[in-house]
Amino acid sequence: MRLSLILPAFCLAALPATVQAQVEIHTPWVRATVPQQQATGAFFSLVSPVAAKLVAARSPIAGRVELHTIQIQGEVMSMRPISEIPLPANEVVNLAPGGAHLMLLELKTSLKAGEQAPLILVVEDEKGERKEYPLTAEVRPLDAPSPTLQGQHEHRHEQKN
Repeated sequence: MRLSLILPAFCLAALPATVQAQVEIHTPWVRATVPQQQATGAFFSLVSPVAAKLVAARSPIAGRVELHTIQIQGEVMSMRPISEIPLPANEVVNLAPGGAHLMLLELKTSLKAGEQAPLILVVEDEKGERKEYPLTAEVRPLDAPSPTLQGQHEHRHEQKN
């Protein structure tokens, strides 16, 4: 075999795992809206083969997209933006109602059950390298239950300040 064929294969094998690794995105969905509603939530499960973090998201159907979490103080539950959602290596991280999720704000249109919503997730690895993951999320009814990966429990991560 020629060296010219072996060398490229060797170089590809030597690339860091973070360049080759893909974050898995499962069951993406967005909650439907009522007319004039300007915000909704997006939910899904993520599995990263290496330690990483979800640092941003965007969508052409929203003016802006924020990472959010639910905070409970006493009997008051409030939502607040966070700067990142940790993705421990090989752990399922569920973004679900009542926990960490995406908020699609300044919606440009109403979302009806059965439609599709485009999203782009931005994941950053431990070296600070970012990768974008485009996906299409199913729009589900307002009362849709939160699906999670079978046999997994929900992880809720909060940004510590």
